Amino acid sequence: MKQVVQNYKSGELALLDVPVPGCKPGGVLVRSAYSLISTGTELMKVSEAGMSMLGKARSRPDQVAKVMQSVATNGVPATYRKVMGKLDSYTPLGYSLCGVVEQVGSGIDDVKVGDLVACAGNEHALHAELNWVPKNLYAPVPDGLASRHAAFGTVGSIAMQGVRRGEPQLGDVALVIGLGLIGQLVVQLLAASGVRVVGVDPDPARCALAERVGAAACGDPESAAVEAAVAELTDGHGVDQVYLAAGGGSNQPVELAARLSRDRGRVVDIGKCRLDLPWNAYYEKELDVRFSRSYGPGRYDPEYELEGRDYPIGHVRWTERRNLACFLDLVARGSVDVEPLVSHIADFDDAVETYRSLKDGGLKAVAVLFRYPDHPDRAAEAQAPEVAVPAVRRSGEVSAPGRAAKTPVRLAFVGAGNYATSMLLPHLAQRDGVELSTVVTTTALSAANAQRKFGFAQATTDLDAVLGDKSIDAVFVVTRHSSHAELTRRALLAGKTVFVEKPLALTEDELAGVVAAVEESGNDRLQVGFNRRFAPLLQEARKRFGARTGPASLRYLVNAGRLAHGSWYLRQGTEGSRFAGEGGHFIDTASWLLDADPVSVYAVATSGDEDLQVVLRYPDGSTATISYVTTGAPGFPKETLDVVADGKVLRFDDFVRASVYARKRWVSSRLPKARDKGQSAELAAFVKAVRTGGPMPVPLQSLVATTAATLAVQAGLAGGAPVTLAGAR
Repeated sequence: MKQVVQNYKSGELALLDVPVPGCKPGGVLVRSAYSLISTGTELMKVSEAGMSMLGKARSRPDQVAKVMQSVATNGVPATYRKVMGKLDSYTPLGYSLCGVVEQVGSGIDDVKVGDLVACAGNEHALHAELNWVPKNLYAPVPDGLASRHAAFGTVGSIAMQGVRRGEPQLGDVALVIGLGLIGQLVVQLLAASGVRVVGVDPDPARCALAERVGAAACGDPESAAVEAAVAELTDGHGVDQVYLAAGGGSNQPVELAARLSRDRGRVVDIGKCRLDLPWNAYYEKELDVRFSRSYGPGRYDPEYELEGRDYPIGHVRWTERRNLACFLDLVARGSVDVEPLVSHIADFDDAVETYRSLKDGGLKAVAVLFRYPDHPDRAAEAQAPEVAVPAVRRSGEVSAPGRAAKTPVRLAFVGAGNYATSMLLPHLAQRDGVELSTVVTTTALSAANAQRKFGFAQATTDLDAVLGDKSIDAVFVVTRHSSHAELTRRALLAGKTVFVEKPLALTEDELAGVVAAVEESGNDRLQVGFNRRFAPLLQEARKRFGARTGPASLRYLVNAGRLAHGSWYLRQGTEGSRFAGEGGHFIDTASWLLDADPVSVYAVATSGDEDLQVVLRYPDGSTATISYVTTGAPGFPKETLDVVADGKVLRFDDFVRASVYARKRWVSSRLPKARDKGQSAELAAFVKAVRTGGPMPVPLQSLVATTAATLAVQAGLAGGAPVTLAGAR
């Protein structure tokens, strides 16, 4: 079998062929499905192995002390041989995995061959194809929990033991310093316990991820925003607990802990950081400093870990194994979500290169998983790496009667939030032949404000009355993302022409429901707010680029930037991911430029699942790569794209400048006064279609295909493989 090993003397990493371990009594032989790289502990070991001998000594003064003791006892030559022999040996890496029981040793009756188990231990849950694991270091995986998520069991137990040491209570406020893998899990466990959390980390991407998974606020340790958030949440008293999940040689974490703790607060050390406690600060507040020892009681006790002697639950409620089982249960029930933490999934054969990339900084990650051959999820991936593109069984031809030239088009708006009032209604309120009939909102005041500002004839909170009003020609759905599909479906069934802001749907079932409403009602009058294809500058650039004969390569950089704290876009549990909300814009633009719908999608994340690389493949071999990033400089343009084909290049710069390089070079003659992203032209085309009964501005099948491709991004991130768009044309 293969196993990841390291030579601590030379720093060499290798994927070594080693014998299969025997299945001893009191444990099970487990074939790995996924194992998790601890990007903190393991990378520290990898980095130390690459140091000089002096560097190794400086990094491990505890080991130096042991060497000096050995010199005093055994002499220099014997000690030298002993130390060099130990350094110049292969040592294993890894301590957290999930796999399938392949063989059961005597004395084991709680699992059987074929069961899925999560395993722990730096001698038993290694990055290896097979591991022997003693009874108290594995736990059965609950039904329905994916093996890649169960592989987080050990690090989850470490985070859980740290939280238990802090003894949080409902309503407490906690500070988590260090938002790496352990810190992110501590944030989620505290939030699940009813604790409000402030996070601290110099990496803005990790701060944003922590806020998305449950933190109330996060920031750089040097930022005044952290102290302001603590003051606001605690009425100036300071936090109840501080969890030190940071590493490194800085003493800043313990100093910050003292400054932001309340009187008699608790400081829990989970990570391996410098602990030069400032005596006055800790004395004056009488702070309680505690250490959290790995996965919980039982750790480092050979009778517990190797001989399977459990501690009575009446004396020790939470042991290593019980912590492991508890964490798996929380993930299975959705109280903890580890999927956003998965930055990268690598095949086990690529283990050495993955470590090197992590060490060199080429791969920036919170959590990285190794995926093993024939893992349990592979069959599921083989059967379901696809997202259905429902076929629209309507022709898309003219399907509504025309209107008399002087008869106004009567519109109703469902929702009147920022986008509706800033980007849509100003264009419609000034357009001849349009009557703003009714605005519907969930709160009376917002409806009244929209009526006053834009001249709606009526304002109401009664959606049914609007859908039943036969005088209303078209309905705009401009509400929060989670309601789009259902409101669109109801409006189509009511016979209305519908304009729905992106996204059309957040799930495959929602998308199928919209298409079913089209088929049931015979009403295919639908437009989604993909406005960029209507932008005048982009349309001119496409025209100048001209037709192509060969496949094209398109590159689209979206410098999306950070969202403000508290934005409802961050509510992924109810409103979908940020890319699910606005990614359709960019997929639609790419598909329009390439004049086709995608047939497959491959997506990888480089920062949680906020910074994405999305590769779309098209029927003629064309590809589009969308880099959707939140960590770029705010001063850089938001959207830039290039199209290359047939010896031509189209360059588009954020709706202010475009150029085409061909036999003759064309550059847009002047910069527009404002970025026109196409909303005005899009609305004009929509109103014309409603007035004349002509075809909708974008074919319905294209809208469905773009939505399916957007949904496939999340499916691709979860599966770590390309997703086929089944039924794509």
